[in-house]
Amino acid sequence: MRADPTYFNNVVLALNHTMKNSNDLAAELSSGLRVGSLSDDPAAASQSLRLDGQISKIDTYVQTASGVSSRLQMVDSTLGEVVSQVTSAISLAVGAANGTVNGANLQSIAQQVASIRDNVLSLANSSYQGAYLFSGSRGDTAPFTLDTTTTPATANYNGDASVQSVVTPGGQQIQISLPGSTVFGSGSTGVLGVLNQLVADLTSGAPTANISADSSGLTNALNGVSTQRSFLNNSLGTIRSTSTYAQTEEAQLKVQQGALVSSDPATVATELKSNETQYQALLSVITALQQNNLFSHLP
Repeated sequence: MRADPTYFNNVVLALNHTMKNSNDLAAELSSGLRVGSLSDDPAAASQSLRLDGQISKIDTYVQTASGVSSRLQMVDSTLGEVVSQVTSAISLAVGAANGTVNGANLQSIAQQVASIRDNVLSLANSSYQGAYLFSGSRGDTAPFTLDTTTTPATANYNGDASVQSVVTPGGQQIQISLPGSTVFGSGSTGVLGVLNQLVADLTSGAPTANISADSSGLTNALNGVSTQRSFLNNSLGTIRSTSTYAQTEEAQLKVQQGALVSSDPATVATELKSNETQYQALLSVITALQQNNLFSHLP
């Protein structure tokens, strides 16, 4: 009988290999992950990293969309109040233009319209989370100031013409802001300009034709505000729909990623049990070899 001098070393190596497999399988069973590093499965790990990038991009957009949606809701609420205020001013102008209102009543109406103008100016200077809504890119600057040294008074725009946009994961660009001058006008233009003119005409007792013209001008300005409000509402709807789609896509990508790197607990448990059985068998062999000198059995 000839003994293999490497037999014991081979058994020890097999035992160490089995122990490592058991540890790896136990870790896999605990984490639920089949691929924990690049060396586990280079192809799957590479695909998982690519999916990670896509998921991260989508998640960033979803978070951005949430903040943008809240801001656009604030804008819509603000413009809704502007519409209400201007509608009241139009009613007052129509009443003042009927030719039966005396001078004292005209002064009272002028004061009411001036109050409406101030309310609209305040709404135009609305802010959200510390930034003005209608200043373009100059969120730290109040967009409008009222100069009462002129007749009529002048609402000056202090923002810029910049607009903000967001880009969806699919590359669609959505405009999410409008310069205040586009919505409210500047100087003698827009809803603020017409309100200032109406206040001046009522205060000076201008002919009813002038007040009637102011009423028509306010109606046109109101239509302009409503158009801009509708534009931003469309943006809000697009933001919401693309965010919902992005969340669905993100969930699908996570399922794909899970299929790449996740383990099958039942299969891993079976392999672990088999590996532990093999480990015990090898351990028994080593114990027997340590207790008996293999060479003592040689003739």
